[in-house]
Amino acid sequence: MADLSAPERPASSETLLAHPDLWRAGRIEPSARAVSTGYPTLDGLLADRGWPKAGLVELLSPRIGIGELRLLGPALAALSAQEQRWITWINPPHIPYAPALAEIGIDVGKVLLVHPRTHEDALWSLEQAVKSGSCSAALAWLDESKLATKDVRRFKLAARRGETLTVLFRPNTAAQRQSMAELRILLQPASASDRLSIEILKRRGGWPVERLALELAYRTTHMTRSDLREQLTLWRTKSLRSVAPLPHPRLLHDPRPVHVGGP
Repeated sequence: MADLSAPERPASSETLLAHPDLWRAGRIEPSARAVSTGYPTLDGLLADRGWPKAGLVELLSPRIGIGELRLLGPALAALSAQEQRWITWINPPHIPYAPALAEIGIDVGKVLLVHPRTHEDALWSLEQAVKSGSCSAALAWLDESKLATKDVRRFKLAARRGETLTVLFRPNTAAQRQSMAELRILLQPASASDRLSIEILKRRGGWPVERLALELAYRTTHMTRSDLREQLTLWRTKSLRSVAPLPHPRLLHDPRPVHVGGP
C-alpha cells in the first residue's frame, strides 16, 4: 500500500514543458496558407514562414514610397503566378506602373484598381473584395483619421473568410494605436536606396523584433525595352472591365469607379 503521508515529488520542468496541453509559442507550426515574403531572413521571423494568405498585415511608414511595394513584390508575383484571383488595390496614392509590375513577375491582367469616392466607400470596397474570395491579395490606403479599431477587426475577419492576404498601409503614428492585425511591421528608410529597415511590432507566436535591415530585390523577368513598351501600350489601351461582387451603386457615381489593367 502506498504511503499517503509521503509528499508527492514535484514534476520536473522538462515534464511540464512536454505536456500536450501546454501551449508553447516556439512549437507553432507554419501554416500552409502562407506565401513566402521572398526574404529568407524575414520568413524565418514569422510563424507562418511568410505573409499570411488569410490574414491582415499592417505596414507602417513615415511616408509612402520608401520601399513598401518592393517589400511585397516577391509575394505578389508568386500569388499572381499561382492563383487566378485578383490582386486588388483600394485607393492607391498613385496609379501603379504596369511595366514595372510586369518586370517583377506580376500579371497586370490580374490587377484590379478601385478608386472609391468616400472613406465609407473605401471601407465597403475593401471588405467586399477581401471576403468575396475573388482576390488573392488586397492592398489598401485608407483615411487614417477616420479608421476605427472595429474596421480593422472587420478586415481581419473578412481576410480569414475570403482567404485573402490583406495589407493596410498606415502612417508610423498608427503604431501607438491598438490593432487586431496579426502582423504589424514598422518600415523606415535605410541609408542605401536598395535597403529597408524594418521593425516587427506584432507577430503571431513571438515577441517584437527590433531593427532589421533588408536588401530589397525584385524577381526580374529580364524583359527587353520593346517588351516594356508593349506592356505599357496594352496597359493604356485596355478597356475597363467590372468584376462582381465589387461594383456598388455608391461607386458607380465616381468618374473612375473601378479600373482593371489601367487608368
